[in-house]
Amino acid sequence: MTVLSLTKSGKQLRPGLSFVFRLLCRLTTVDCTEVQMKKSAPLLMVALLCCAMASAQDNNSEHARKTLEIYTRIIEVETAKNLGNVPEVANYLADELVAAGLPRADVEVLPNGETASLIARYRGDGSSGKAPILFLGHMDVVEARPEDWERPPFKLTKDDNYFYARGSIDNKFGVAQLTSTFIRLKKDGFVPNRDLILVFSGDEESSMVTTRQLAYEREDLAEAAFALNSDAGGGDLNEDGKALVYNIQAAEKTYATWEVTARNPGGHSSRPRPDNAIYDLAAAISKIQAHRFPVRWNPMTRQFFEVTGEQLGGELGDAMLRFAKNPEDTTASDRLAVESSYVGTTRTTCVVTMLRGGHAENALPQSATATVNCRIFVGVPAAEVLATLQQVVGNDAIEFKETATPVESPVSELREEVRAAISEAVQGRYPGVRMIAYMESGGTDGMHFRRAGIPTWAASGIFMNPDEMFAHGLNERVPIKTFYGALDHWSIIIRELADD
Repeated sequence: MTVLSLTKSGKQLRPGLSFVFRLLCRLTTVDCTEVQMKKSAPLLMVALLCCAMASAQDNNSEHARKTLEIYTRIIEVETAKNLGNVPEVANYLADELVAAGLPRADVEVLPNGETASLIARYRGDGSSGKAPILFLGHMDVVEARPEDWERPPFKLTKDDNYFYARGSIDNKFGVAQLTSTFIRLKKDGFVPNRDLILVFSGDEESSMVTTRQLAYEREDLAEAAFALNSDAGGGDLNEDGKALVYNIQAAEKTYATWEVTARNPGGHSSRPRPDNAIYDLAAAISKIQAHRFPVRWNPMTRQFFEVTGEQLGGELGDAMLRFAKNPEDTTASDRLAVESSYVGTTRTTCVVTMLRGGHAENALPQSATATVNCRIFVGVPAAEVLATLQQVVGNDAIEFKETATPVESPVSELREEVRAAISEAVQGRYPGVRMIAYMESGGTDGMHFRRAGIPTWAASGIFMNPDEMFAHGLNERVPIKTFYGALDHWSIIIRELADD
């Protein structure tokens, strides 16, 4: 087989050029270990580059077609909660993996009430002696009301720039790309030096019952060295399509929700009382709205703002840099507090998300309830946030009821082998882009795996403008360019982590 050495005149090539050759050889069929670089090296590099570009840009390759086929199929199954459709997706993915060559005994669909999870083990030869790697995703989506959307939410549609559908980002993008990558590797005859395990949950967007089952009840999964999550992380692009930064999720804020209730004897609406459950609740809501939790930071979040600020520039970038230098700079933290994309990285946030109250139009309300959802800065106890909310409301008659036990999870300190593997995938698409670890304001399955003692990092293949991120919102979409650009993302990471 033709092979290429990364040396010239007996000297090691500089790191940047070495990376380019490794990437080009991976994307082509050349084995870069034996052929010596001579005067023809530049010509050979050009030839490899042309070959690699042709491969990377082939949107009609077998892998591209299979990924789009899976993506389209699973998006068109509505997997919102209470519909019972997740098992259909799980079984479909299982059949695809078995058809590609994974033994049926290594592909499990685990029913759990109306939903299900999927575990698929791609067995390695064990030559590395290393524990398995988990690859996480979730098959369910949040609800979408067709009458509110400009396009049908459960049919994959597109224009010149975007794919549209509920789950097009969160998280059927990751599920499709990971599944197709396993299929591709199996068909290519790839034998990893350690086991690789797909772990797809079925209710991440709601109760996370399947997530808990996978993280806490499966001894075989507990043996994993670490997990990589497709449901977060990824690259930020500016409005001109320039890559600003690539984010690796290494921590998540604690998700906590309280139902805040005001009660009253009520009565006839023609005889209003001076006190009123809805008014009392409204006063409590106003106080919660006005409260700003204290600024928090750690080395990871300060580096996040330093790197992002340098890349972003302008007035907002300057605020980030000032915050990174001095988190106690209130002008900087106040500026970031009005940015929905970044406020969560500076502090705990609590927001009212649902309301209900009263029982008849001609009766005084006997109760009124607001749902308050909090995303708590890593390391801050949920009990501390509850005590703050109660103090802010200042009304002992207002009840606070926790809807579920908050899951507090640690930071997963980024390992060099993981950072290097992700870098290989990312730098091939956007050479020179900075990579940083960050804390997620939202919640993913990763919180449970971290809590279970499995270090977890999220590293999505998505690159897009954060202002175009409409996961959970109307007309969710993902750039078509990033869909095809991500086709090699997981293959490169896997080969870096599990190939001799």
